[in-house]
Amino acid sequence: MEAAPTYHQQISVSWAFPVLFTRHLFAPENPVLRETASRLNEQRRHRAIVYVDSRILERDPSLSQRVEAYFAAHADSLSLAAEVQSVPGGEACKNDLRYAESVMRQLLELRMDRQSYVIAIGGGAVLDSIGFAAALVHRGLRLIRVPTTVLGQNDAGVGVKNAVNYLGKNALGTFAPPFAVLNDFEFLRSLPDRDWLSGVAEAFKVAIIRDRAFFDDLCQAAPRYPARDFDAMTDLVARCASLHLDHIRTNGDPFEYGTARPLDFGHWSAHKMELLSNFAISHGEAVATGVLLDSIYAESKGWITAAELDRIDTGLRQSGFALWFDVLELRDADHLRLVFAGLRDFQEHLGGELCVTFPRGIGARFEASEIDMEAMEAALLELKRRARAV
Repeated sequence: MEAAPTYHQQISVSWAFPVLFTRHLFAPENPVLRETASRLNEQRRHRAIVYVDSRILERDPSLSQRVEAYFAAHADSLSLAAEVQSVPGGEACKNDLRYAESVMRQLLELRMDRQSYVIAIGGGAVLDSIGFAAALVHRGLRLIRVPTTVLGQNDAGVGVKNAVNYLGKNALGTFAPPFAVLNDFEFLRSLPDRDWLSGVAEAFKVAIIRDRAFFDDLCQAAPRYPARDFDAMTDLVARCASLHLDHIRTNGDPFEYGTARPLDFGHWSAHKMELLSNFAISHGEAVATGVLLDSIYAESKGWITAAELDRIDTGLRQSGFALWFDVLELRDADHLRLVFAGLRDFQEHLGGELCVTFPRGIGARFEASEIDMEAMEAALLELKRRARAV
């Protein structure tokens, strides 16, 4: 019998989205949002719905009025499909799928189409949850992210991923690039100290594996971050965001079809710590600890020097991180540390093959497919010793 023909299909898709930094985004005289929504020159009045992190509204109750006033001032090109919506902030909006479902239902009931805008204002968890919902409605509405935290502006908000937690951290999600990311530095001023510092860990993470000069600057500026030095923090945010964007643009795998995920350096244990603490440990706090743990392991293997490890330790410590949490002591019925199950979770998330990023000197990296668990146990004990020695 003659074989059926085989058709080899190859599709290339180009994505482009601006990441802008501004101040006072919703001041009527600021043209950034209006120009961003109109950047495709479609000659239409764009409908939009705005979702705001409830924690932002608690600190700044007038934000809803400023958003509505902005749309009124630019009514020739923008219109609100509904009043400004408040959504739970933090991991709460990611931990319950009903929040994302309620957003999807509202978008459909309002008949938002594929040229309409969903504008998400908030921290990384809110951006993730709203982005997840927007990506599913009509196979994708236009999402404009307005990150309001350091972590959102320098990492979570500038990438191409959306997710919610479902039986695990980020277990349900999509790869859906935003239409734009608009970073308003003024949102950072009112952050609680914990949120102010959270994104600093991500800056150390990316600097350690990609940019020695940035790492040197982070170490030098470290005491300025807990002191709430605004100029130091905005510089960190812009440089860290640039490195993340450069990696996504140039690594050849923006949707993570391969096994390597370099930007998740330090994250296998961080995600597990968050889950074990029921998210009482913030993402930034967990990442700082995870980065130091993997750096200690790297030093034990000769991949970084003792002096480089000490600089990482000192930089993170001077930036205000505790670097040890008692959930690291939790064990299962077989007396195995629960945090080490994070390696298995990481392996499953990657597609069945373990691939963990470690530094190879400061500013460079490589991926390991095997972990020496005796050495990792020793690294964890060294982490505890260092934290308790202060």
